Amino acid sequence: MFVNLLLLTVIATVEAQRVPGLQKTDSCLCKINSSIWTFPAVQFVEVTKQVQTCEENLNEFEEKLRNTDAELPLMRATLQNITARLKAFNYLHTSGLYNALHLRQLNQELEEIHQIVNEAHMENPNNETHNLLSELNKAKHDVQRMYKDDFFNLETMKKRLRNLNNRAQACKTIPNNFRSTCHQRIMTRISTPSVTKLNSFSKSYISGAWGRDALLTNKERYWEHCLVSGHKHGNTIRIYNSHEDFMSNKNYKDEPIASSYSDKNAVQGSGTILYDNTVFYQCYSTAEICSFNITTKATKRMKLDAAGIDNKFPFCYYSCRDWTDIDLEADQDAVWVIYATEENHGNIVVSRLDPLELNITHTWKTHLFKRSVTSTFMVCGVLYATRFVSTYQEEVFYAFDTTTGQEINTLSLPFEKVSAGIANLNYNPVDGKLYLYNDAYLLAYDTFF
Repeated sequence: MFVNLLLLTVIATVEAQRVPGLQKTDSCLCKINSSIWTFPAVQFVEVTKQVQTCEENLNEFEEKLRNTDAELPLMRATLQNITARLKAFNYLHTSGLYNALHLRQLNQELEEIHQIVNEAHMENPNNETHNLLSELNKAKHDVQRMYKDDFFNLETMKKRLRNLNNRAQACKTIPNNFRSTCHQRIMTRISTPSVTKLNSFSKSYISGAWGRDALLTNKERYWEHCLVSGHKHGNTIRIYNSHEDFMSNKNYKDEPIASSYSDKNAVQGSGTILYDNTVFYQCYSTAEICSFNITTKATKRMKLDAAGIDNKFPFCYYSCRDWTDIDLEADQDAVWVIYATEENHGNIVVSRLDPLELNITHTWKTHLFKRSVTSTFMVCGVLYATRFVSTYQEEVFYAFDTTTGQEINTLSLPFEKVSAGIANLNYNPVDGKLYLYNDAYLLAYDTFF
């Protein structure tokens, strides 16, 4: 029976075979050659090794999966961090900064600058206009080579065009008295405060501006303007007809610039200036400049193309006042507007305004990032910029000369303040003083050249 069972087992696992046998009594006797069913030990060992190797590989793969699962959160966090860091520069891509088609814009800018220099050269030929024409022709040749070689270095070319444009702006026709009344000397020192007082409204008004009418021929007239509604808007300017009245807060007149601080002609931000009895300021929630004549009560408006507003390009990072995207300044002969644009990568742009017609006559582009600056002011066509040093000290560190298009970033002119935040700083050509609105305090300084 045992043999029969063995045969059945073997037969069940291999090909069936017939085996002859003899019947004897109650048994069947067979002769079996068992070698035909020899167990394949060698093959079994080989298969066993393969199974073991497969198990090891499977275990190793599972370990890698576990490690990958553990690293995935870190990889996701790293990707999110990189994405966030690149987001700020996404406009370089979306604006086509590194696109071959952008060369067309370079050509257009070159043509515009070439036209400006040509006109200046025809009216007043000199070495500077001649050199500019030569450099512009070389720049045109370089752009054509960029087309041909398919090799782009647009950032370098843009920087080059910005410098050429600044020099071209300086060559444009500017009134003779623009240069004759200004001695292009750089400021050398700022005094300790000659005036320090709280504004006449309230200590809670931490943002605003103050100063003296900047027109040389005007009589002594001081002004004060404070922002309300979250230190963002205003609609009234306070006028004093003498320094004595200003210091004693008497005999003043509150002039309404707009019917309310939410009116379309209301003031936004602290970049206000008074020039020739006219208030110049950023119009309510728009990239526009408003002028309000105190005598005639007339308001004019002009659009400031591409200017950032609503805290897109305000002054400074640390201890700053909001809503400082557009800053109006005045010197001997002009009103100036300081702002920033995406096209200039958030760097400061300076435009000269005709105060009567309220239009832009000249524009210069600097390399100074606006948010690295706490405030700016203009003296004789020179832009000065300050930076935060400490709660009680500020420093003039930069100057840009619109006459030459040259920049200086090695100045170090410290001056005192009574608090950290600066809302407005402006220079007055009548008395040569700087006027600072410093966290509700009004300070004035003498300047030296």
